[in-house]
Amino acid sequence: MTTFVLVPGAWKGSWAYEAVVPLLESAGHTVHALTLTGLGPDDDDAAVAAANLDTHAGDVLRHLDTHHITSATLVGHSYAGMVVAAAADRAGGRISRLVHLDAYVPHDGESCWSATNDHFRNVFATGAAATGYAVEPPKGGDPRRRPHPLAAFLQTIRLTGAAAQIPRREFVYCAGWEDRTPFAPLRARLAADPAWQVYDLPTGHDAMHEAPEAVAAILLKE
Repeated sequence: MTTFVLVPGAWKGSWAYEAVVPLLESAGHTVHALTLTGLGPDDDDAAVAAANLDTHAGDVLRHLDTHHITSATLVGHSYAGMVVAAAADRAGGRISRLVHLDAYVPHDGESCWSATNDHFRNVFATGAAATGYAVEPPKGGDPRRRPHPLAAFLQTIRLTGAAAQIPRREFVYCAGWEDRTPFAPLRARLAADPAWQVYDLPTGHDAMHEAPEAVAAILLKE
């Protein structure tokens, strides 16, 4: 039995995985879908203003501690690639498999801001104009989305290299939004790295809702 810890991307909560969780659970696995600090429906402006990348990595580590998880498959979508990379680096060997689901795979010293493309830098800057600390979600999309802490996009990640010791590291590339994706160069880099397994899906970025069965099938691979 596998223990999955699923971390949502920007503006989203645990509900982002609502179509995938039952597929994993029906296969007999334990699933924890997280909502990061500042992204909960009851989180106030102060929580959003204070949260950064370290806060979100700490959310994951506290969840591992609270639930006594010692061998997790840690999955991060989009922005949460930054979060799971930071958490895995600090988890002390408690991550057995790391899955970046159409997500950033940062080098030490990168931020989401530096790793993304001009399209998303404009989304971040425009979305934060009203408050200076909270990035409003792009128009359209799920109404449950929440303003995302700007500091989480801007803070640089500090990595020791510990995550490179995780036995299984995987990247899922969603090819159905190539006009905007920041991940095409990353896919090329990881496909050439024998330490990584790369999968392609023909979906848009929100693969968990567009093709939950396909996402679950990748996560359930032995």
